Amino acid sequence: MAKIKITQIKSRINCPAVQKRTLDALGLKKMNHTVVLEDTPSVMGMVNKVRHLVSVTNA
Repeated sequence: MAKIKITQIKSRINCPAVQKRTLDALGLKKMNHTVVLEDTPSVMGMVNKVRHLVSVTNA
């Protein structure tokens, strides 16, 4: 399965609690933290919810 690299580029301060929990579920802890995850529909759905806070590239 394809892998994607997700990097948090904006702060979670003043974000709704739902978006903070989504970042936690993706494994993003702080600014400029990067995780590599499989490109599944559930992961892409979470990325879509916080697309203004993260950047996504192919790994």
